[in-house]
Amino acid sequence: MNQKKARKGVSILLLLVIIDQATKQLAKYFLEGTEGLSIIPGVFSLQYLENRGAAFGIFQNKTIFLVVLTLAIMLLLCYVYIKLPDTKHYLPMEYTLILIASGAIGNFIDRIINRYVIDFFYFELIDFPIFNVADCYVTVATILLLLLCLFYYKEDDFTCLSKKKGE
Repeated sequence: MNQKKARKGVSILLLLVIIDQATKQLAKYFLEGTEGLSIIPGVFSLQYLENRGAAFGIFQNKTIFLVVLTLAIMLLLCYVYIKLPDTKHYLPMEYTLILIASGAIGNFIDRIINRYVIDFFYFELIDFPIFNVADCYVTVATILLLLLCLFYYKEDDFTCLSKKKGE
């Protein structure tokens, strides 16, 4: 991996993590201890929630497990990012990995500092679990990753991830 690719990836990742952390601090400051803020009545609101689990509230109070899982996922993402060739063909994959990593790091920071993740987006209309910006990064990027793997990349495009003989 070249220095330019590394700097670009780290810069984008840091910007996305800062945005995530800033929105969580704004939610804490303006929403904690309130009944929330209705943006579109009956459809969408901002509600402060301290989530001690993962997506959809699974693994409640399993902070150590979630921290270890996040670290393992981060190692895998870094490995794949480093191994990807520096060509335009792999740019969609690079950006997708950066998005996933940004979301993982954003929630990881919360878990380490607070022992919970701050969530605040709530779709009342469908009673969808409350979520945050980092969750949006991970969800959108995971869907993009699936689409890229199904329709854009071919199996041969991933040979760069396997060790070559003699390594």
